[in-house]
This record gives sequence, structure tokens and C-alpha cells, in this order.
Amino acid sequence: MNTKVEDIKQQLDEFLVESSQQLEEFRLQFLSKKSDLQQLLSQIKNVTPELRKEFGQRVNELKYYAQELFDKHKNRVEETVIQRISEIDITSPSTLYKSGAIHPVSLVMNEVCEIFERIGFAIVSGPDIEDDWYVFSALNFAKEHPARDMQDTFFVNANPELLLRTHTSSLQVRTMEKCPPPIRVICPGRVYRNETITARSHCIFHQVEGLYVAQNVSFSDMKQVLLFFAKEMFGQETKIRLRPSYFPFTEPSAEMDIECKICSGKGCNVCKYSGWVEILGCGMVDPNVLENCSINPSKYNGYAFGLGIERMAMLKFKISDIRLFFENDVRFLEQFANVR
Repeated sequence: MNTKVEDIKQQLDEFLVESSQQLEEFRLQFLSKKSDLQQLLSQIKNVTPELRKEFGQRVNELKYYAQELFDKHKNRVEETVIQRISEIDITSPSTLYKSGAIHPVSLVMNEVCEIFERIGFAIVSGPDIEDDWYVFSALNFAKEHPARDMQDTFFVNANPELLLRTHTSSLQVRTMEKCPPPIRVICPGRVYRNETITARSHCIFHQVEGLYVAQNVSFSDMKQVLLFFAKEMFGQETKIRLRPSYFPFTEPSAEMDIECKICSGKGCNVCKYSGWVEILGCGMVDPNVLENCSINPSKYNGYAFGLGIERMAMLKFKISDIRLFFENDVRFLEQFANVR
């Protein structure tokens, strides 16, 4: 027992305390309830009566000595901290820290949503992993449609009926199943396609899709909404054109182009030297899609559209390579620190 007291006394004298962390380590090792010193105190009652008084006195003296050392170390550490604070020159210039920046894709996504919200569209969201019904079948995709092939779609190996959504049109189906017309929503989100990564395309990108279902909706209504959006997004001088196209879930269908903002219509690699860039697909909702979602097509009709956010950001910020959005190069991202 006496040897243990001497060992603890030696450890107390040799313990170095130069910081708050070391002070806390000192307290835990010598003054906490699980310390060796506390164990000695609890063993006093087990010592024989003739030795108990002397042993108890030595252990208590050791306890007081440990507490005294702790108090001295504590005062010294606190004085050191106060001295360091007093040495700080509060008149010296502050260190400048660079503020973070919102990612350009998020900037454009937020702006697109805000424009459509101003004209009455609500925002809906949903899962990235969907089944065949929401991504293909409900949207009038035939069983042999090439978009179902592995070359375009990422399927989940554990369950071939599950896949990463290739468009946010799946959210339109979910909305039509749950909500009776009139429906006016936009569906922002990330989508996935098994495509080769180039300066113009990526296997991961972001979309905002819109849907309006009500009575007596016309193609002209859709055109005016999309023209309003293009002018709000790219400036009042923006020119658009609609070209006939094909989508399984809309009829008639069209693709909308705007004059290339990177080359001002002169021709570049982004617009394939045509002077125009396709920014969205659109059309009147196919009656089969309405029926699949339990909406009466003889009473209601509507239009739908979908646009790619990365393509929008490339045009808005004059960026010629889509891969820059995914490389996380700080030199690229910090250029948007002051963009709101």
C-alpha cells in the first residue's frame, strides 16, 4: 500500500501540464472517481486497525497534495491564456476569409423554380429510384421503346423493375395520381442516363419539368408560358423557336430553342454552329397518360415541358463544357461567389 502511495506521488511530480487539455488529463488521472488515488481512499477501511490511522493519513495528505498541484496548474494555464489574449493587437487588420459560393447548377435551379412559382406553379419532389410504371409505362412508353434498354437507363441489379429515374416526369405521374385537376406543378431534381460523358452531355444532370392539367388548355397557352420563362431567364430580347418533335407522353410535341447566348447566334461548339440551342422539350399531354393516371381525357387536357438545368447554366454563364459542373474545381466554383 505504501509503495502505491509513493508511486502516485512520483507520478504527480512528473506530470507535465502546459495546456488546458493536459490539465484535464491531470484531473482525470489523479482526481476523478476512477483514479488510483480514489481507489486507495476506498481501501482505507480494509487496512488492519493498527495500520489504518497511519495509512489513512498518508493517503489524505496525498489527496490534498494532488488537489493543490491541480489548482496551481490551473492558475498557471489560465494566466497563460489571459497573457496571450492581451498580446493580441485589436487594431491590426483582420484576416480575410473567402466566403463560400452557391454552385452554379443550384443558382440556375433556384432561378428557374422562382420564375415558374411567380406564375402559379407549385414545386413537387420525389424519389430518385423509381419503378417501371412511373418512369416508362404510365408515360406511354411502348415495351420495345429504346429508352428501356440498358444503353440509356441505369437499372438496379437486385431488382430489374427498379431504376434510377431518367427524367422527373415520374413526379408528374405521382402528382396526377394523387391530385385532381386543375394541376399546375414543376418537378425539379437530379436524373440519370447511361450516356457517354462529353463537353455537351453527362450521365448525371438536373431537370425541371412542368405540368399543367385543366379544362380547355391550348398549345398557345404553353407557348406563352415558355416565352415568358425564356425572357425572364435570358433577357427580354431573347428569341425562341419551336420545332416539331416526338415524345411518347405528349402529342403534339415540340422542342424549343433559344438563340445561343455563348456566340450570340454566330455559331460555336455548344450550338453545333447553328446559332440555336435546344433548351427544353414540350407538348400537349397524351390522352393515354391522363387515362393511366385516372384523369378523364374527354374533360381535361394539359401541357408538359422539361428542361435541363446544366444546359441552362451553360448558356446563362457562357460555359462551354458541362463537365466543369461536376469536377469541383475551386478555381471554377469561386467565380460564382458574388452571384445571387
